[in-house]
Amino acid sequence: MGCFPCFQKKDQVAQSSEEKPKPAPSSEPKKQNSGNVKKDNSKENSNRGSEHIAAQTFTFRELATATGNFRADCLVGEGGFGRVYKGKLESINQVVAIKQLDRNGLQGNREFLVEVLMLSLLHHPNLVNLIGYCADGDQRLLVYEYMPLGSLEDHLHDLGSDRRRLDWNTRMKIAAGAAKGLEYLHDKANPPVIYRDLKCSNILLGEGFHPKLSDFGLAKLGPVGDKTHVSTRVMGTYGYCAPEYAMTGQLTLKSDVYSFGVVLLEIITGRKAIDNSRSGPEHNLVAWARPLFKDRRKFPQMADPMLQGQYPSRALYQALAVAAMCVQEQPSMRPLIADVVTALSYLASQNYNPNNRTFQNSSHSPRTKRDSENKRRI
Repeated sequence: MGCFPCFQKKDQVAQSSEEKPKPAPSSEPKKQNSGNVKKDNSKENSNRGSEHIAAQTFTFRELATATGNFRADCLVGEGGFGRVYKGKLESINQVVAIKQLDRNGLQGNREFLVEVLMLSLLHHPNLVNLIGYCADGDQRLLVYEYMPLGSLEDHLHDLGSDRRRLDWNTRMKIAAGAAKGLEYLHDKANPPVIYRDLKCSNILLGEGFHPKLSDFGLAKLGPVGDKTHVSTRVMGTYGYCAPEYAMTGQLTLKSDVYSFGVVLLEIITGRKAIDNSRSGPEHNLVAWARPLFKDRRKFPQMADPMLQGQYPSRALYQALAVAAMCVQEQPSMRPLIADVVTALSYLASQNYNPNNRTFQNSSHSPRTKRDSENKRRI
């Protein structure tokens, strides 16, 4: 599959040439509308588009001041798009994250405008909040709410000495929250939105490990009416792209479900979607997991060693069953994201206590499950 752009780089591939969604007409303000994304026939350029955007505009000078002229000690992240800085905007008295797009990077004007439009029109507790943007000259910057705990990737794969391992309860909470954000895009937005770049580094964490989807530069309006898919240039990140999308460029909501399945596997196993330090089938997480899915006795082998055995066996089986369904090769065999939300919300509601191996349901009285009971079939 190396001939497809999706599989050429670890991070996002070259700038998209596809059509972006247009902003809503100014006669129909969308700031309070959390579900409708509409298009008009305005010319495709950032100046015309910005007339209809509800997010605040900032000057480059304001953002430079907020970050101490983009000092190195304010840098909190870096990727193919450019760099992210932590800053303090005095005009609104708020700590923010400022993403400065690399003028020679992989994310161009189209992706910049798509992200501003999407996050101006779509609002949900599990989507990152866009505060504003800057389009001074050739400078392109996005201003978000600051997410103090960084990304899910930071807590799974880049675990520093200042970070503790994620326990089982927190992992299920993050998985359920990310699924709810995706459900909003698929089922509540009108027309539906295909996220197209779901991965651990794009799931940001707030206080209490509350997850929010971020980085909507590759988002695409989904099929409507009798259409089953949208055809587009293949974009995404190696290891997360659905196989049918990588092969044909036909994008569906089930493409996102596949990507979510990969993320869920990462959450459960602690392994990377693509791990260059491993060889053979272990290099690709899905390729490694598929044979193990066929034998429930091997499920404990798939649990992250960092959990140190502190997880409920039955919930592990159920979570792996959900992941296995999401990464089915045939899109029609994958579940709807709403069904994934139902399953993971249940698992997240079961508060597991590793000290006495008990569960406490958030809406029911405490009850104990012994290991033998946890091994019953799903």
